[in-house]
Amino acid sequence: MIARLAKLCLVLQVLCVLLPGWLLLSCAGNTPRDAGEGDSRETAGQSDRQVAGQPSQHFFWKVSDANSSVWLLGSIHFADSSFYPLDSVIETAFVNAEELAVEIDVTDDSVSTEIASESMQQGMMPAGKRLQDILPPEMWNSIDSICTAWGFPLMTLQVMRPWLAAMTLSAFAIQRVGIDPTLGVDAVLLDRAAHDGKAIVGLETASEQIGALADTTDSDSAGIFYLKSTLREVSELDSMVARIVRAWKTGDDALLRETMADERDYDEGTAEKEISDKIDEKVYKSRNVKMAERIAEFLSEDRNVFVVVGAAHLVLDEDNVVDLLRRRGLKVQRY
Repeated sequence: MIARLAKLCLVLQVLCVLLPGWLLLSCAGNTPRDAGEGDSRETAGQSDRQVAGQPSQHFFWKVSDANSSVWLLGSIHFADSSFYPLDSVIETAFVNAEELAVEIDVTDDSVSTEIASESMQQGMMPAGKRLQDILPPEMWNSIDSICTAWGFPLMTLQVMRPWLAAMTLSAFAIQRVGIDPTLGVDAVLLDRAAHDGKAIVGLETASEQIGALADTTDSDSAGIFYLKSTLREVSELDSMVARIVRAWKTGDDALLRETMADERDYDEGTAEKEISDKIDEKVYKSRNVKMAERIAEFLSEDRNVFVVVGAAHLVLDEDNVVDLLRRRGLKVQRY
């Protein structure tokens, strides 16, 4: 199973860097809804929680060893003004923290530059080759149809490897449904941390983030698989986002897992299953291990850190960050 939210979160973080440049030049005719006006899809999730009148359970944990603790928040990288202010238990923990740790600090100019550079270096087709030349005709026809319907210049994709073309289409689809990455939970907390003078720590490097998505092999098999799955997912992005937002606002693990599960169960031993597992390992599992290691380091160093990572890394499957921390013998309490 590929954690689709983990992929979407990666796209959104890279989007924060790339969108103002080469992508927005192709998107000028499409204006997202004003996030400040709120969105009925998202507000509905908040209203459900308020009407229920029950204590809220968040994607929020306190992780402790014998003499110190850190806070761990599961973020979604898109939101609107209805998300704020955050619940008091989250707000208090953030205010009292001395450091903010995020997957990657996109506010750091050097990191942003590296993301753009890595994307271009690893995402362009070799000289003399076109994306159309390596895709099955039916897949290229689907891309052609989507670009025509969206008013997106097809030639923009011709020079891209499949993985970058998939990311570009995802980013454009995200913009079309009115998602604002600048109001994502981690983005808002990053801005606040910079304003408040908190130290900001990146859990990953730019090359690690891009490497989780990039496929630069001669066959581009993983990239083509990713592009194929993206073509399926963009058609349901609006409803998928609505369910993710509802799950986050209500602390509903089951809804988040159900929404993010890949609906296709590939047979063992098939090429599709092998590729799916490899992508899952790169995008999700191996990154979870590194995140858990860094959090454990914070505790061993008695650092007062507020950690924010994508919610998918905390609740999906058995190899999530929360489970990995518990296996280390750490105390993990949910709020």
